Amino acid sequence: MPVLPGLQAIVDAVASAPKPDQSLSVAEQREQGHAIIESTVNALSGEPQSIASQTDYQVPVEGGEITVRRYCPEGAGRFPALVYYHGGGFWIGTLDHSDGRCRALANEAQCVVVSVAYRLAPEAKFPVPVEDSFAALRWVVDHAETLNIDRDRVAVGGASAGGNLAAVVALLARDRRGPKVILQILEVPATDLTMSQPSIEENANGPMLTKASCERCRELYLEDLSDARNPLASPLLAEDLSGLPPAIVMTMEFDPLRDEGEAYALRMQDAGVQVEYTMWKGQFHGSQNMKKLIPEESSAYQEMIVEGLRNAFA
Repeated sequence: MPVLPGLQAIVDAVASAPKPDQSLSVAEQREQGHAIIESTVNALSGEPQSIASQTDYQVPVEGGEITVRRYCPEGAGRFPALVYYHGGGFWIGTLDHSDGRCRALANEAQCVVVSVAYRLAPEAKFPVPVEDSFAALRWVVDHAETLNIDRDRVAVGGASAGGNLAAVVALLARDRRGPKVILQILEVPATDLTMSQPSIEENANGPMLTKASCERCRELYLEDLSDARNPLASPLLAEDLSGLPPAIVMTMEFDPLRDEGEAYALRMQDAGVQVEYTMWKGQFHGSQNMKKLIPEESSAYQEMIVEGLRNAFA
């Protein structure tokens, strides 16, 4: 089917926008990337919900520290928890950019959401963001009493690059014998940095995410292209996917990452993992949060994730 009518204005705007200036420094390109996030996805996602409390913590990691932000809904607890990893191709994105998303998930799923500001490439190349992300999960579980959460009801999730990190953290939690993860929410995830899936070519020109921008993200994230075959960079290439927590996997019809998300869902299912997979027709990378343009579809997307969280936490 074609792109949803409500999204056509975004397609037209992206098509007429000037191409990124590759002569700019990474810092300048990051600033431009953040401006695009703020003017598209965030501006179109609706007003952020109020939240009972929000607190930032500093988490020690190898070579430094990172910030995590705790969102707590109304109630006494102990709450279940979702450890959330933002998107941005491993090199852009901030806690503020996923603020509205985390508030909504905390309120609607009645859980504490802990959003993770892992260090970004190229200043922190692979596997630093992976290890930061896993360290954040361990810190959350180790500080369950401080955070007022139930350490036996912890999920991980994220979108795009964050979906990649959530998938890899679930693998590490299995292989390093904990912490326990009861659900993984993988939204439009990057799972194959070799870029070998058909939709990379089929949807090479986006909108929002293109083959060229995927290549740029990979260039900034990986020290060497051979790292793309490492399962901690490309979880689709992991030899064994058995023993992973249940998963909710979401992809978009016009997303270059569509097929690698679907392939990961199918491989997990073949390994005996319980998977709920949905491909949203007429949408593209990032459109799932554009509630002002596609209110019915965006609400249905959110409800599917919230229901999955509630079921897992119950």
